[in-house]
Amino acid sequence: MSSIKAKLGILIAVTVALAALTPTLADLVGVRARYAIPVAVLVALGVTQVLARGMTSPLREMTAAAQRMARGDYSRRVTATSRDEVGELARAFNTMAADLEAVDQQRRDLVANVSHELRTPVTALHAVLENLADGVGTPSQETLQAALGQTGRLSRLVGDLLDLSRLDAGITELRLEDLPAGQLLTDAVQQARLAGHPVEYVVQAAPEAVIHGDRARLHQLLANLLDNAGRHSPGGGTVTARASFSADHTQLEVLDEGPGIDPADRALVFERFQSGEHHDGGTGLGLAIARWVVDLHGGSIEVVDTVDGCHIRADIPHTTPVRRPKEKLMAIATASLPVDPLFGQVWPERRADGRPRLLLAALATGLLGALVLFDRDLGLGTFLVFAALAGTVAAGDVELRRHLPALGLCLALGSTVFLRDAEWIVVLCVLAAIAVAVATLVQPRSIGGLVVAALAVPLASLRGMPWLSRSLATSRLPFAMLRTLCLTVILALIFGALFASADAVFATWVDAVLPDVSLGSVPGRFVLFVLLSGVTLSFTYVAVNPPRAAAFDVAARPVRTFEWLIPVAIVDLLFAAFVIAQATVLFGGHDYLERTTGITYADYVHEGFAQMTVATALTLLVVAVAVQTTAREDRTRVRIALGLLCALALVVVGSALYRVHVYEEAYGFTRLRLLVTVFEGWLGLLLVLVLVAGIRMRGSWLPLAAVITGAVALLGLAVLNPDAYIADQNLARLAETGKVDYEYLAGLSTDAWQELQGTPAATECPTGDDWLEWNLGRARCN
Repeated sequence: MSSIKAKLGILIAVTVALAALTPTLADLVGVRARYAIPVAVLVALGVTQVLARGMTSPLREMTAAAQRMARGDYSRRVTATSRDEVGELARAFNTMAADLEAVDQQRRDLVANVSHELRTPVTALHAVLENLADGVGTPSQETLQAALGQTGRLSRLVGDLLDLSRLDAGITELRLEDLPAGQLLTDAVQQARLAGHPVEYVVQAAPEAVIHGDRARLHQLLANLLDNAGRHSPGGGTVTARASFSADHTQLEVLDEGPGIDPADRALVFERFQSGEHHDGGTGLGLAIARWVVDLHGGSIEVVDTVDGCHIRADIPHTTPVRRPKEKLMAIATASLPVDPLFGQVWPERRADGRPRLLLAALATGLLGALVLFDRDLGLGTFLVFAALAGTVAAGDVELRRHLPALGLCLALGSTVFLRDAEWIVVLCVLAAIAVAVATLVQPRSIGGLVVAALAVPLASLRGMPWLSRSLATSRLPFAMLRTLCLTVILALIFGALFASADAVFATWVDAVLPDVSLGSVPGRFVLFVLLSGVTLSFTYVAVNPPRAAAFDVAARPVRTFEWLIPVAIVDLLFAAFVIAQATVLFGGHDYLERTTGITYADYVHEGFAQMTVATALTLLVVAVAVQTTAREDRTRVRIALGLLCALALVVVGSALYRVHVYEEAYGFTRLRLLVTVFEGWLGLLLVLVLVAGIRMRGSWLPLAAVITGAVALLGLAVLNPDAYIADQNLARLAETGKVDYEYLAGLSTDAWQELQGTPAATECPTGDDWLEWNLGRARCN
């Protein structure tokens, strides 16, 4: 598992379960409770020790390793097999130990190298000066030149050490300017000649070659490369320094005729104290400093393949990036949350900066829901919470102006919570509002995109964790406002209580406005607060940073025309045969039907509409898959066959609607039958939209249109007042047939109260004086 919190939760759950189970088992076998409780405690402790041992073993190993590090031993590593925070800590500890071991080794190498390099010139210089002091030698030009050479070597070593300290301290500030590459190479070569290497230096630079960089650092780069080439070239050899120019960078190259660098050592020569196989007294810092200078300018340096000698090339870009300073010796890595690689390019963070005000709004929505919704029926208060959630999501929507019609549709669907008392239609309308909101934000263009939209809000609770962390980290002002709000509430409660106790009329006003919060309701309200806050935050994150629905568009392999044309043609024939059968019954009459099938017309039309509904839905699925997997250049004939299929499916829709109507006339009107009618009609509308998309040769708008038309159909059903419509139709059927199911009608909501007055199905109206529970359907009873 990747979370130590989850492991601790499981540990606590298992421990508590065993501790609770032990007394129960003891009671079954007849052991007294006073003996069972100590046993339960011991069992819980034992299980905790067993399960927690593996969780804490890396911590014990890290403690032992840290103690050995304090004594100078950096070779100890810890076992890092778990995926939780302790495992991450163990891996970071191992990385730190490896870095410290490398730094310690570098320190030892530095001491050894510096001691060696200092001893040689100091010994030589000491010998020269001692001979002069003792009179053994005379101060000649040759003697002074030898002493000057040794002091120059000491000076270069000290300069390398100073550059090393700058490299470890961080990035030096650059003074950028446009420099002629030819002049820069000439100056560097003139200084290199003073070192006395028995080689010939050649400068080759294009006249237009210009370098955008720091003069001092680039001179340091060339000085180290030329010194390295001069020391490794044979006597009388040639060292070439050249520069070339391109549109985005300038190349500086140094070539010599020495032994070259073995390919196996090329990755190491730019590391400090790595001098390669042919070491001749260098400090091993020159090429490391050269790489540092190139890194400062945002470029790159490498050893290029060549037949003879060594060829080193440095690329300096014309635009030097702004870089942040490095940490000393070791960079402290900031580990990102694991959700970023989990979602990757499917759901990247494009507009996910911290939004503390949205976080505060989500918490306020959760608090409002906890105060208003707990132990209350659906009503005006429910709509206030719904509107607060919608407002928070709208505040995070960067394309709110374009999405205003969808927001209006969502609020209209949400208003059914106080307009209708029938919970079944209210729940469907709220779910439709959620679907419209998510589809509008995600903008699906295919079936895969619809799946993304359906999963966006649940997955946002995980994907939005980094955004939530950033919102918390930048929430100074909103939390100052929250403190102000808390102070306001406290003062209002104090003075409100004083005035309520002083005046009875004022007390009644307070009772009407404030919710009745008892101590026993606090746990339930807290759970409701957490749930609503989390849901609001998930919706808000989808608005702030919606997933890329296009990434889920299935790029199926295009098939050849006949692979879809033949099966679709067969299905067309089946649909055509079914339509002909319907027409035969229509024109042949009841006698023909009974003579050929043996069933009456009533039995014929009372069945089959469920199968027709499934066939219509499968038709839409077949059309979607066929269009997507058919090659674009071969779609014309397939589209004709699919268009014919949709047209025939429309006839089936009409037949299904007619059969449902006949079934209702025969057996009565119910919620399910009414909902099936609306659903079948919506499928027919989708078939029409598919035909339009096929004519326009564009269908990316279909998924969103399907969601919106379905939501509008549900809203229309809610406006119809379905329970009242069902009651009215069944009572009208009673007048015609004398048949009615009063028991079913009595189970309808108060939306049908007026229609059922004076019938055995009439029920008493619910009473309630809480304005937060106000509902139009219930208000019509009074």
